[in-house]
Amino acid sequence: MIERALLFIILLRVISGSIEITAAALMFKFNDLEKAFYINSLLALVGPFILIVTTGIALHGLTEKVSLVRMICLFTGIFLILFSLKSK
Repeated sequence: MIERALLFIILLRVISGSIEITAAALMFKFNDLEKAFYINSLLALVGPFILIVTTGIALHGLTEKVSLVRMICLFTGIFLILFSLKSK
């Protein structure tokens, strides 16, 4: 039997992948660089959200197995990755 946390992570990743494929299809359909740029900008919002939510679900499922210090380090690392993407 599959754990609920794992099932939610899998479903979120399938949804995220479907959004990416749909975006690529829309870019191909519109065949316009400006619209492709706009669609790609919207995808930049989806990726970090999925990363944070799936990590949170995984950590919630592993609460008893992962120490608080390791959780803080992990979320700090995620924050630094997102911060580095937004900085110049």
